Amino acid sequence: MNLNELASRLQNIAPFHVMELAKKAAALEQQGRHIIHMGIGEPDFTAPPAVVEAATRAMADGKMQYTSATGLPQLRQAISDHYLRVYGLTIGPERIVVTAGASAALLLACAALVEKGAQVLMPDPCYPCNRHFVAAFEGQAKLIASGPEHRFQLSAQMVREQWSPATRGVLLASPSNPTGTSILPEELRAIVGEVREHGGFTIVDEIYQGLSYEGEPFSALSLGEDVVVINSFSKYFNMTGWRLGWLVLPPALVPQIEKLAQNLFICASSIAQHAGVACFSPESIAIYEERKAEFKRRRDYIVPALESLGFTVPVVPDGAFYVYADCSALSDDADQLTLDMLNEAGVVLVPGLDFGPFTARGYIRLSYATSMENLQEAVARLKVFFDKRKAA
Repeated sequence: MNLNELASRLQNIAPFHVMELAKKAAALEQQGRHIIHMGIGEPDFTAPPAVVEAATRAMADGKMQYTSATGLPQLRQAISDHYLRVYGLTIGPERIVVTAGASAALLLACAALVEKGAQVLMPDPCYPCNRHFVAAFEGQAKLIASGPEHRFQLSAQMVREQWSPATRGVLLASPSNPTGTSILPEELRAIVGEVREHGGFTIVDEIYQGLSYEGEPFSALSLGEDVVVINSFSKYFNMTGWRLGWLVLPPALVPQIEKLAQNLFICASSIAQHAGVACFSPESIAIYEERKAEFKRRRDYIVPALESLGFTVPVVPDGAFYVYADCSALSDDADQLTLDMLNEAGVVLVPGLDFGPFTARGYIRLSYATSMENLQEAVARLKVFFDKRKAA
């Protein structure tokens, strides 16, 4: 194969530096080093017993055939019931499409909505794969510098000022990866209104919505049927490797997404879907809520601990399991700093490089989806690391 003949769109997809750091960490572990991982955003909890039992039962009963491309009816109904119970929203199951993780949901949404050359507005910093989903369909992610004064999120004013004839819509995440910050409900309402005035689309990634620690539960679905919402079983439901997520769509978009899903994926894993139904049982929800409280406890420990080391946390995260910390008082190169912390202290953190150019050199992302013991050990190691640098 002539590599010069590969599709040109590959030039628009950058490497995922989080994974590159993970590779370096794995190499050090093979040398016998003990590495504390606070890079990849993966809960250290796994699926609760009822979920594992449901998967085992599905396999024992031979329920491993294809499902509808839109998902098992009982799972779509369980998700619908969840929206009513938690958010007080009546979301018909016919608007819900079960997907092979939130990544497949984003892929399907972009396939349906992003034209060649279309601009999609999103904040800088943001999850890198979001802009790559847009690029995969030959659209253009227009990153808008969003600092701590805006909670690292877009505002309605930004959308109004940055909208151009090429703009097709916005792609948001609330709470966000990498910052753990949410868009305030009144601001999100204003953003949706601004997009509506331009006849565009609004996609909101809510995969961390279940891990919101402040205020009343809120979903962008309360803002109207035209808002497309992405969610996942990976984060709040602790099922990362099961690859299960969902889309909530405007009714008219469902048959179009179904057509795409039939051709691109056939369906999400049938075993994972049967297991997913058990996520919504009272005993499972009780476990998830206990784990959510533990994530909050970790956040409340790690934010002041980071500040004691010399980092600045300009916006305390209100959701997810990330802290986006300003490291400019410690280094003028976040990328090199994270490599030094890995090599010298055995601690994996992620530089802002992955999340957009605006904060690339001055910020690091920490994931506190690890045990309190690991967090405390990491802080102790980093204290030694920084004390040595000061003494040098």
